[in-house]
Amino acid sequence: MTSLREWGLDAAVLEGTVELLAAGCRWEYEGLPYWGGEVDCCINSWTLANGVWLGAPVEGIAEWFVEHQLEDGGWNCEWVEGSVRSSFHSTLNSLKGLLAHEVATGGTVGTRAARVRGGEYLLERALYKRLSTGVAVGEWAFEFRSPFRWGYSVLNALDYFRAAGVKDPRMAEAVEVVRAARQADGTWLQGGRHPGRVWFEIDVEKGVPSKWLTFYAMRVLRWWES
Repeated sequence: MTSLREWGLDAAVLEGTVELLAAGCRWEYEGLPYWGGEVDCCINSWTLANGVWLGAPVEGIAEWFVEHQLEDGGWNCEWVEGSVRSSFHSTLNSLKGLLAHEVATGGTVGTRAARVRGGEYLLERALYKRLSTGVAVGEWAFEFRSPFRWGYSVLNALDYFRAAGVKDPRMAEAVEVVRAARQADGTWLQGGRHPGRVWFEIDVEKGVPSKWLTFYAMRVLRWWES
């Protein structure tokens, strides 16, 4: 559903899906109802975004993000294991879900504030640096993969801020990282595929020019320069 939504499919094509999932699907975690969400931030983000796209009752998931935002402003899927430090991956995915909810419904005072605060978590770190040391959080921040799925990268983060309409000078270094990755022929290379089973592969193998990544990167650069 996430891929179909991101590709722009008209939700009307999936009429009845909301009811079918409500009746026949439960989360592995404690058998929770599908449209009620579970405990993983990334899973809840996609469920929230897909829910507002399909017209499902997902306001409870939107409020869940407000209630589970960590002290430092972000989110971490491992909060249920006791983690109190936010994750770049979990925070970006949470922001995407909240943005989809806000675009579709206008959001609430709480969800809008949570999204702004979560964005600050990434901006304070220039989208790829540890706040404590100023060094890069990991090489994965510079590995661009299509489709984005759950993985964090500065390109993925910049594309979120583009969609959110937030242009901030603290993004400048991340923009240059994207620009520097452009190949001589004007393309960007696939950084690799995320692990896990899929129905079919969507993009090229690692090291091969990716039309999708090139599209995303050019979209970000044009937005930044506009």
